[in-house]
Amino acid sequence: MKATGIVRRIDDLGRVVIPKEIRRTLRLREGTPLEIFTDREGEIILKKYSPMVELTAFAGQYAEAMAQATGMMVCITDRDQVIAVSGGSKKELLAKTISKQLEHAIGERNTVVASKDDKSFIPMTSEEMEGITAQAVAPIICEGDAIGSVSLLSREPKAKMGDMEVKLVTTAAGFLGRQMEG
Repeated sequence: MKATGIVRRIDDLGRVVIPKEIRRTLRLREGTPLEIFTDREGEIILKKYSPMVELTAFAGQYAEAMAQATGMMVCITDRDQVIAVSGGSKKELLAKTISKQLEHAIGERNTVVASKDDKSFIPMTSEEMEGITAQAVAPIICEGDAIGSVSLLSREPKAKMGDMEVKLVTTAAGFLGRQMEG
């Protein structure tokens, strides 16, 4: 754990303000759910809560099945990071922070279908991934909230995503969203 040197007092309603610099660094916005942990030494630990964490193993299996069926790379994210990858280099993506563009697409509930040269093409993470030529990305919606995304990524030269690929990612996203509700 790293000390920040910042001290805050609890107000009369039991609230503590998290400084703006820390909120910006950790990408905490108004309404971001935080899980509260305590330990025996009296420490209180706040962690960003991601409902998708509960689905990580299942999402990995789903991604694996989808990658085998399509021969393409499948990437499943929550609102902050990649939680499952199949059909490609896991090291390149797994547990990496998603790009601002992908975060925005999820928040706006946009389904993105693009080739590498299109303006609408969005990187999965902030680090540029080599060789991706086309993508189909759908947001995962659970109880009205956008909680992540499912992406189908191709490395085939001149690949284009069509209606079938869009149906695949939207079906997968819908299924994962419903699993979270159950």
